[in-house]
Amino acid sequence: MLPFARVTIIGLGLIGSSLARAIRANMPTVRVTGHDADPQVRDTARRIDLCDDVTDTAGASVTDADLVILCVPVRAMGAAAAEIVDDLPADAIVSDVGSCKADVLAQLAAALPGRTIIPAHPVAGTENSGPEAGFATLFKGRWCIVTPPADADPAAVERVAELWRRVGADVELMDPAHHDLVLAVTSHLPHLIAYTIVGTASDLENVTQSEVIKYSAGGFRDFTRIAASDPTMWRDVFLANKDAVLEMLQRFSEDLSALQRAIRWNDGDALFNLFTHTREIRRSIIEQGQDDAKPDFGRSH
Repeated sequence: MLPFARVTIIGLGLIGSSLARAIRANMPTVRVTGHDADPQVRDTARRIDLCDDVTDTAGASVTDADLVILCVPVRAMGAAAAEIVDDLPADAIVSDVGSCKADVLAQLAAALPGRTIIPAHPVAGTENSGPEAGFATLFKGRWCIVTPPADADPAAVERVAELWRRVGADVELMDPAHHDLVLAVTSHLPHLIAYTIVGTASDLENVTQSEVIKYSAGGFRDFTRIAASDPTMWRDVFLANKDAVLEMLQRFSEDLSALQRAIRWNDGDALFNLFTHTREIRRSIIEQGQDDAKPDFGRSH
């Protein structure tokens, strides 16, 4: 039995459009309704037949939904929820795809008092954005972390979890605050470092226009890929999850200082031990199916 019959997706960027495609590919009898605040995005969604229906207002998109998934920047969740509160069916479940959970849960609870809210975070994405950037297999073999409030209805939690399983994700349940700490390490801090190192290179005007760009087939190229991610989304992520990010950034700064000392004092053993340890972590990521072990990360040239 399908967990839902009528799903509304609000926000038709990379994640929202991929989810619409995945639902239609894996659960073709589920009716998918979409809405986006940008009229050009709505026009594109209609042109590429992304959803069964694309509405011009958020309220119209949820009138008969049994699941509403908000795929908007995390700081816009409360405003998006406020737009649908008057039209939302009483028994509908509201979820989201944001990468910060405690802040999002607080926003949704304030905007939708008494409603069933089951936040979730599919840990998947690319540096591309927009409705044409999505693809149906984005979530296949990736984690989706479901972060229900403490008093959530277990049946509602299971229905949301099952939807994500149906589109290919592996599902894990997690406390919202713990989720934010974990993602600060595994996602938010790496993006912050990428933005910083690309900005540092840009400041070195004498090399940026020649050597840096010319030789970016190395590690710098991979940093630029991450740093190409949607700026609105990541601005909101860092502000919404700032406590966890700042805590992890402090830890990283301390570790970086230790590495700096090892280089300054020619401590080869310390460097070798660190690099050996981190290589093992990289291997475990590949063993768990979270990346490709092929040369050059499986890229085609």
